[in-house]
Amino acid sequence: MAEARIAVVYHSGFGHTARLARAVSAGATQVRGAEAQLFSTGEAPQHWRELEAADAIVFGAPTYMGSVSAELKAFMEATSRSVMAKGFVWNGKLAAGFTNSGAHAGDKLSTLIQLALFAAQHGMHWVNLGLPPPNNTRGGTGRDLNRLGFWLGAGAQSNTDEGPELAPPEADLHTAEHLGRRVAQLALQLARGRN
Repeated sequence: MAEARIAVVYHSGFGHTARLARAVSAGATQVRGAEAQLFSTGEAPQHWRELEAADAIVFGAPTYMGSVSAELKAFMEATSRSVMAKGFVWNGKLAAGFTNSGAHAGDKLSTLIQLALFAAQHGMHWVNLGLPPPNNTRGGTGRDLNRLGFWLGAGAQSNTDEGPELAPPEADLHTAEHLGRRVAQLALQLARGRN
């Protein structure tokens, strides 16, 4: 039986963000004692109980026009009726986030800030990426983890003329895996501390 449950809730318009969600989930399951569940925003409303039972929830969305997608925003707003109406049930859980866009910067930071604020409104503890930006010296490459240099969460870039079978690049998928492992490790520490 898992000691820590990690839920990944995401929206993906074209499949790129879904690849990141699977990478976050895969990273979480690499941690012994942790299990992960994936829920698209379309599925999540049928799984409020599983989300309530999770030790951590990682939120993901593409960055559209400098913000989360409308589908993830609708999920966020639905939590005020379905989650907050029952009390502060996500209070004390861990939260983290990831996003993807066509441009390298692409205003992804505003999406990560929006996700962190949403988590704070539920009393959740935000987990940052915990990686330095490597691609800021001559020795850095586009193949390094956190190649885009985000601190708040995992940022990815997908070329707009490439489908999800090619994009985002491996470095961004490995960065998402790192985020999943980090969240799972911290969730285990908290769960074991409570026990």
